[in-house]
Amino acid sequence: MKKGLLFLGVLLMLVSCGEYQKVLKSEDIGLKYSTAEQLYNEAKEENNKSKYRKALRLLEQIVPQYRGKPQGEKVTFLFADSYYQLGDDYLAGYQFERFTQAYPNSDKIEEAAFKSAKSYYFLSPRYDLDQTETLKAITELQKYIDSYPDGENIEEANKLATDLRVKLEKKAYQIAWEYYNKGEAGLPGQNYKAAVVAFTNFLNEYPGSPFREEAFYYRFAAAYELAVNSYEFLIKERLTDAQIYYNNYIRYYKEGSPYYEQIQALNRDLESRLQNF
Repeated sequence: MKKGLLFLGVLLMLVSCGEYQKVLKSEDIGLKYSTAEQLYNEAKEENNKSKYRKALRLLEQIVPQYRGKPQGEKVTFLFADSYYQLGDDYLAGYQFERFTQAYPNSDKIEEAAFKSAKSYYFLSPRYDLDQTETLKAITELQKYIDSYPDGENIEEANKLATDLRVKLEKKAYQIAWEYYNKGEAGLPGQNYKAAVVAFTNFLNEYPGSPFREEAFYYRFAAAYELAVNSYEFLIKERLTDAQIYYNNYIRYYKEGSPYYEQIQALNRDLESRLQNF
């Protein structure tokens, strides 16, 4: 009995595959459209990746032929969403973006805008790599947030945008810290100077960052190291600059803060050096 059922299942699958191949090779775009729609709906109901792939192959063939026709809107959406469901984030983002441009009055416009932005979110790389895709994703998410402040996906969109902004903050902080670290490794001079500039830019650009205290501390530490490693005629001026950064730190962070004792020790040495002038 079990063998019979298995044979019947295989037979039905072969017949089904044969029918699909006929549709794939057919020149009847109406047949391809109806078959693609049926496969897409079945794939959605069953969460079946194989059927999404089959639907996509048919849609690829007919999307250009339906542009400007009444069915074009639906075909274009199914095409983009099939890429989305298959996890092809680059093509999903691109195709949904094209859909929003071509059909701005569609009842699917909000869903398409969010899925486009979310696809670009998934393309965002690790924080230590180039962040071009991250910037693109933030732009698309912000477009969605601005256009649909009460949208169905607004909470998730805000969370995704925040995640990406923290990634950019981490990248900017890492760049500044690496300048400081190169100075610590025995390459002072320009690296400490670059660290001061980079930490200052970071603090101006990300005033609410979770890395804010570290940035204040390492900016002072870099300025201090730059001063004590300078030529004699530059030391006093640079020690004075470092003292300004010390005051910036203690304006916001008091005793008990993680870097408080370290910064106090460096400042005592700084004041002692200034007295010598």
